[in-house]
Amino acid sequence: MEEENIKQNPNFEVSHLRHLILTEEKDDEKLKYTQRLLQVIRDEEMGPYYDYLVANNQLPLDAALQQELHEKNTSKLQQLEDKLKDAEENLGENEIREANLAKAEYLSQIGNKEKSILAFRQTADKTVALGQRLDIVFHLIRIGFFWSDYDMISRNIEKARSLLEEGGDWDRRNRLKVYEGVWNMVVRRFDKAATLFLETLSTFTSYELFTYQTFIYYTVLMCVVSVDRNTLRKKVINAPEILAVLPDQKSLGNFLNSLYECNYSLFFRSLGEILENSKHYWLFDGHSRYFAREMRILAYSQLLESYRSVQIESMAQAFGVSVEFIDRELSRFIAAGRLHCKIDKVSGIVETNRPDAKNAQYQSTIKQGDQLLNRVQKLARLVY
Repeated sequence: MEEENIKQNPNFEVSHLRHLILTEEKDDEKLKYTQRLLQVIRDEEMGPYYDYLVANNQLPLDAALQQELHEKNTSKLQQLEDKLKDAEENLGENEIREANLAKAEYLSQIGNKEKSILAFRQTADKTVALGQRLDIVFHLIRIGFFWSDYDMISRNIEKARSLLEEGGDWDRRNRLKVYEGVWNMVVRRFDKAATLFLETLSTFTSYELFTYQTFIYYTVLMCVVSVDRNTLRKKVINAPEILAVLPDQKSLGNFLNSLYECNYSLFFRSLGEILENSKHYWLFDGHSRYFAREMRILAYSQLLESYRSVQIESMAQAFGVSVEFIDRELSRFIAAGRLHCKIDKVSGIVETNRPDAKNAQYQSTIKQGDQLLNRVQKLARLVY
C-alpha cells in the first residue's frame, strides 16, 4: 500500500535527521546522523535547503557539494521551464497544469519554500478538478509541517475543509483527518488529535507523512493522555490494529497496559522509556516534557481516586520512587490546582479532597460573574 500512495514530498526523513542532530548529545551519533542527512540531501538534490542549514550553522559548508547541488538544480529547473514553455506554446491547459505541477513538486523536493508555494498557487489557478485542488492543498500542508510553519498549516487545513464541503472522495476525507490529527497534536490539543486518529485507525493511508507504526505510536500516546478508561479499553487496548503493532514496540505496550492495569511502577519505567525514545519522533518530541507531566498527574489522580487517604510511603512504593520525590511532586501539583488532595506531613498520609461537581460549578459561576461585573463597572466609568 505504501508504494501505491503519494510520494513523501517534502522528505520528512530530512526533518527527522535535522531534529536528531540538534538534540543528540553523543558526538559519534551526531556524526552518523549528519552523514545520513548529507546523503539524503544529495539524493534529493536539496541545494536551497542545504544553503539554509549552512546559513543557520546546522551543517558544515562543503563547497564541492554546494556547487554540485546548484548545478543539478539549475539544470533540472531549466528542463522544467522549457517543458512549461513548450506546453504554453503548443499544448492545452491540462499539459500546462502538469508542467506547472512538476515544477512546483521539484521546488518543494529541493527545499525552496517560497518558490514552491508560488508555483503551487500558479498550478491551482490552472486546476479545475476538486480532487487535484485538494492534493495541492495537502502538499502545502506538508510543506508547512516540514518548515514548522503553523500559520500555513492552519490556513490550508481550513481551505481543505472548505473544498471537501463541495465534495471530495472518501480517501481525501480520511487523509484530511490524519493531517488535522497531526496538527492538533503539534499544538497540544491532544484530545482532538486522539479523536481524529481513532477515526482513521483502520483506514490509514497517509504514508506521505509517516509509517503506520509511527501513526500507531502517536495514536496510543494521544489516547492514553486524553480519553477515559472505558474508551481506552474498547478502542485502544482491544483494537486489533494496535495489537498487531505493539509486539514490535514493547515500551509502548507496557506504557499503555500498565496505566490501565494500575501497575504504576512499570508505568513510571515505561514512561521514562517513552521520553527517551521521543527524540526519534520529531513531531512529538517538543511536547515530551509537557506530556510526561500530564501523564504523572493522570497516574497520581487515578491512584488517589480509589482511596479517601493513602500513606505517602505506600504511594512511593507503588510508583517505585522515593518518598521525597512523591512529596515534592504532589506538593507542586496540589499548589497548581491539578490534584485535589492535601498532604498531612505529621501523619505521613495524603488525604483526597474530591470537589463536588455542582459546588465547583457554583463557585466557578460566582467567580466569572464577579469578573463580568468588574468589567461592566470599568466600562460604565469610561462611558460616563
